[in-house]
Amino acid sequence: MELRWDLTPLYPSFTSDAFQNDLQTVTAELAALKERYTWSHVPDPAAEMTSYLLDLSALTSRMVLLQGYAGLTFQADTTNETAIRYVDQLDMLMTELTEPTVKFRRYLTTLRDLEGLLNTSPFLMEHSFLIKDQLEKASYMLSDREEVLLALLQTTGSSAWSILQSKLTAGLMITLDVEGEQKTLPLSMLRNLAKHESAEVRKSAYIAELKAYESIDEAIASALNSIKGEVLTVAKLRGYPSPLAQSAATARLDMDSLNAMISAMRDKLPAFRKYLRRKGEILGHQNGLPFYDLFAPVTTSSLKFTWEEGAAFITRHFGSYSQELADYAMQVFAGSWVDVLPRKGKVGGAFCASVHPIKESRILMNYTGSFSDVSTLAHELGHGYHNAQVFCESVLNSDYPMPVAETASIFCETIVIDAALKEVTDQDKVDILEKSLAGHTQLIVDILSRFIFETNVFEARREAPLSVSQVKTLMLAAQQEAYGDGLDENALHPYMWLCKSHYYSAGFNFYNYPYAFGLLFGKGLYAQYLDGHTNFHAAYNQLLNNTTRMPAKEVAATMNIDTTAKDFWLKSLGIIERDIEEFLRLTEHLVPGKA
Repeated sequence: MELRWDLTPLYPSFTSDAFQNDLQTVTAELAALKERYTWSHVPDPAAEMTSYLLDLSALTSRMVLLQGYAGLTFQADTTNETAIRYVDQLDMLMTELTEPTVKFRRYLTTLRDLEGLLNTSPFLMEHSFLIKDQLEKASYMLSDREEVLLALLQTTGSSAWSILQSKLTAGLMITLDVEGEQKTLPLSMLRNLAKHESAEVRKSAYIAELKAYESIDEAIASALNSIKGEVLTVAKLRGYPSPLAQSAATARLDMDSLNAMISAMRDKLPAFRKYLRRKGEILGHQNGLPFYDLFAPVTTSSLKFTWEEGAAFITRHFGSYSQELADYAMQVFAGSWVDVLPRKGKVGGAFCASVHPIKESRILMNYTGSFSDVSTLAHELGHGYHNAQVFCESVLNSDYPMPVAETASIFCETIVIDAALKEVTDQDKVDILEKSLAGHTQLIVDILSRFIFETNVFEARREAPLSVSQVKTLMLAAQQEAYGDGLDENALHPYMWLCKSHYYSAGFNFYNYPYAFGLLFGKGLYAQYLDGHTNFHAAYNQLLNNTTRMPAKEVAATMNIDTTAKDFWLKSLGIIERDIEEFLRLTEHLVPGKA
């Protein structure tokens, strides 16, 4: 089994005729798209729209391949200068799409009977959701020249500030003592010490991290102020009532559903705080858990999986759900779609990337053999399975928004975690439950703190730029509101705004709540499966397919789920609450003085 992914189905190399020809073709297609489709005189609207979408589809397919190959090559080796150059070149090319996109949207507003026009063509009906979405976006557009100018200015505005934040945090080197040895580590490696077995190392890393941020906090606060200021200005010019409203519209999520979910999350905070306090007690803390021990291990685990063992474990338990899901996992492993092991120059973490034109995905892992790695692999395979359900759609119909993007990944991860909990010893069960709850706490409690923080930053930024001190104060207040007595109020993290790249995306503000939505929606669907929902497998696959062509509320309704009802979210949170109660039961003997 090959432990590096195979990118040759995309292109053999950057110097290959296939890559270079596609690059030239895309450049020419972009120029032709801008020249041909002026929409100034259209005798046959249906024919012209069909032609435009076919040309856009061909261009998009090539661009997905080009950007996929360049981006995946770079992610696997960030020192690859050729990949870096092509990533930048392709990003700049993509800005050329702004002008034809704006003109098409503007033209749609001139049509008196769009619905009737769409009904004249099966092809246009196939793309009706995309077309109507473009029409809706048109109502928030600036003038054509302003849209083009904005796209260009953002490359030296919010995009440049975002790059600055990435460069300053990625380049931050921090020296500290790690078990008697002086080490100088990049920020990413230092933050990984939060999972170290030594309490002294975890606390030292936390102190060193906060101290190191002082050297770059002014610059990154400027980045935050500039990006949020730009967002406020552009949202107002476009006519959105707030950046949150713009974010929800982009995510195809209605505000009633978002508010119901946030309210339910707040109601269930006491359960998460019980988990945090118990973890703190196990680790010897009496006033809540210090921030630096959020990811601390509470017990050792004997669970270790070679790559082959982890792949086999997942495949076996996927098969308990459906043979189709198991077959998909086997296809991924046999096809060398996964880049498995950590190595120098490779990005950290894990992700799954769709490559629609070849009907495949690619998964990046940093696999070390822990059960957490196995559950992460199951999570990423879920993303790949979701992609497989939309490969039957055209490339223009293949995108799905963030709130529903985590649906299949959470579902698949839950399958594997539930299976493991039924097979392991109580000690290993504690380890699995704790790591799962630590992740869920991030997606509910910490996400809520980020949502509160970003809301308050936007409100304050309307009046004036914020100082470093003000931003830190807002972050601490948000953490206290969300975590309550679950965390030690004297050991919070005032700089969490500085190291989280999500705050620096002008294109998608409030990058936080979709993760909570994905977790709880996936859990809710899994509960339906366990309850014996009639014909669940087929309905679930269709739901995944629907995510490309429906708002989140309508996607959920196909499975009789009302996302505007707080009870749905409370029920999903109740699944996690039961895991918390089980964790509390299993760890009673681990609390000092109660053994």
